[in-house]
Amino acid sequence: MYANRYGALVMQNRFEILLIEDCAADIRLICDAMSTGVMPKNISVVTNGEDALRYLERAEPYCQAPEPDVILLDLNLPRIDGRQLLEKIKSDRRLRHIPVVILTTSNAEADVQNCYEKHANCYLRKPSNLDEFLDLIWQLENYWLNLVALPTL
Repeated sequence: MYANRYGALVMQNRFEILLIEDCAADIRLICDAMSTGVMPKNISVVTNGEDALRYLERAEPYCQAPEPDVILLDLNLPRIDGRQLLEKIKSDRRLRHIPVVILTTSNAEADVQNCYEKHANCYLRKPSNLDEFLDLIWQLENYWLNLVALPTL
């Protein structure tokens, strides 16, 4: 249970976020920024594309992993690139309903175009300024956790 912005108490299960990010500093910033919100959430972190795919397929060692409500995906990942991972997620009928938010440093217009062609739900560029980065994460959290109606499957 949490209080919404109007002070009403709302029953809500824990919100599941899968963060696919290889930069330890960004992981720490994102997790710290999201820890201040009132919505109960669990953030699972994987640091490369292969582990992310195993997580989503619930393969060892992720057999008991919860299905994420939202995926935050960096593009520049080791093993399986974020672009390839996005394509795999959105082409899998069991996973394609999960919103994928691209959260990357890439300013390449080709990446933006490519990600939307592969059905990314959102493309956000990580600001280099700390305050702007934290503000982006808070806005992202508010939008995806408080405003958007997500499917329950």
